[in-house]
Amino acid sequence: MSMRFNNKVALVTGAAQGIGRGVVERLLLEGAKVVAVDRSELVHELPAQVFALTADLERYVDCQRVVSQAIEHFGRLDILINNVGGTIWAKPFEHYLPDEIEAEVRRSLFPTLWCCHNALPHMLAQGSGAIVNVSSIATRGVNRAPYGAAKGGINALTACLAFETGGRGVRVNATAPGGTDAPPRRIPRNTAVLTEQEQHWYAQIVEQTKDSSLMKRYGTIDEQVGAILFLASDEASYITGVTLPVGGGDLG
Repeated sequence: MSMRFNNKVALVTGAAQGIGRGVVERLLLEGAKVVAVDRSELVHELPAQVFALTADLERYVDCQRVVSQAIEHFGRLDILINNVGGTIWAKPFEHYLPDEIEAEVRRSLFPTLWCCHNALPHMLAQGSGAIVNVSSIATRGVNRAPYGAAKGGINALTACLAFETGGRGVRVNATAPGGTDAPPRRIPRNTAVLTEQEQHWYAQIVEQTKDSSLMKRYGTIDEQVGAILFLASDEASYITGVTLPVGGGDLG
């Protein structure tokens, strides 16, 4: 295992489960000092050397707090990986309630906006930093229009911040994961029991995602983690403003 992140400080959001947890585990193996943030107490089950924090990153004040705590604890911040987000409901757009649309956007756009806003001044002051935002190929897909709109905002934010910071030592990129096989979530995004109709709408997402992939399969957590950490590493030192699809050939 290489030590690409030896002594670098990385803050990972949505770190308790799935892709976020995989990112944390690989960063540790490659020498990073890791701040792991999640709204769930499960984040405290990560290895003891992780600086684990609970926070609701849909709230600006919580984003402000965790960035401040990370820098107070380690003295700097080199890498920010914004992984909070995920579909809450799956249905055709006309079936969403207004409150549900707002909730999807709050979940999948605002944590990244808030964390970038709080981390960037510190990275710019030190003259270096790498931000990787986790978007989605669902910007082109069925039954997730509000989520797709939020992730489209992530793509635009990535490009805009790269323009603003590229000459000041900070790189900003994104990955756009496709369907990803992961263990069942211990804390689901939506605790409601799905109706038969809702199960059908979700099955349409799975079918469309696999059909859109040239490889006709879901990816693995390791395949998503590899792309994220490449963009976070010095191996990608001449790459900024890119949203990299990681969906088996589905460009999103």
